[in-house]
Amino acid sequence: MSHSPGTGAQPETAQESGRGHGWWFRPVPLARIAVFRTIAYLFVPVDVFLTTAWVRAHAAVPTEYYQPLTIGQLLPLPTPTAAVVHGVQWALVAAALAAATGRAPRLLGTAVFVLYFEWMVIAMSYGKVDHDRIAYLVALAVLPTIGRVRWRDRRSSEAAGWAMAAVFVTVMLTYFLAAWAKMRFGGWDWATGSTLARAIVRRGTVLSDWTLEVPGLLVAAQWAMLLLEFAAPLMLLVWSNRARLALVVFLLGFHLSVFASVKIIFLPHCVAILSILPWERLPDAARQLRGRLGRRDPAVVQPTGAAPPG
Repeated sequence: MSHSPGTGAQPETAQESGRGHGWWFRPVPLARIAVFRTIAYLFVPVDVFLTTAWVRAHAAVPTEYYQPLTIGQLLPLPTPTAAVVHGVQWALVAAALAAATGRAPRLLGTAVFVLYFEWMVIAMSYGKVDHDRIAYLVALAVLPTIGRVRWRDRRSSEAAGWAMAAVFVTVMLTYFLAAWAKMRFGGWDWATGSTLARAIVRRGTVLSDWTLEVPGLLVAAQWAMLLLEFAAPLMLLVWSNRARLALVVFLLGFHLSVFASVKIIFLPHCVAILSILPWERLPDAARQLRGRLGRRDPAVVQPTGAAPPG
């Protein structure tokens, strides 16, 4: 079966063409890339102006406080002066909005990745490194490898399969390596101590304060969290669309419960989780919903003997 240049597109469905391909190259519908690409790029201004609005404050920080990450030491990246920080900020937002239109996907997508990469180096080179960015950063890195696609593109592609697999694996590793870090730096005390209790005392809400009064509950929750994170590789066994939907609901539900408990939310990671969903079904689902709503609209019945309007 021949492939179209640059995308590895095939006319058959992903399920049909997936037989005989390795896990990394299971073809997925290009429509999935088109929808997720729009979501990922539209999230950039949300992240820049809301989620990580504090990054632009580094424009006013003396440059001697800049301690670049290892990657920042290896690459010839500029020192974040005020001009660099503001320049990267506005260039990133402009590139992301342009890329969300679907035009010039390789050029604009690459620009978004490079600028967001620099934005993250600026963010994390002052003593604080967040672990909720890596899956989203990988998503921005692999999306430009797919050419022009449309929301209703019914072709499937090995290149798209590889891109989504890379994001999926990184989502999994985010959880697994988080558990590894807990053991590396906190040891078993992380699970047996008062980790969650301290978090709730500092950042708790009315939805979580009551847990401080239940003996053993938070320690049990710590063990459960640790075990689930170490079991994260099992996510890779998910195959069917229904199982993918259940997995996404579970993961997003977990993050929403954490936010409701201690007001911490990993939005970039949640966006990366959305790549697991079968977005190719969205256009058809929307059309079916419009059809059902149209059929349910009550017909205008003209009373017998009434004069026609006008």
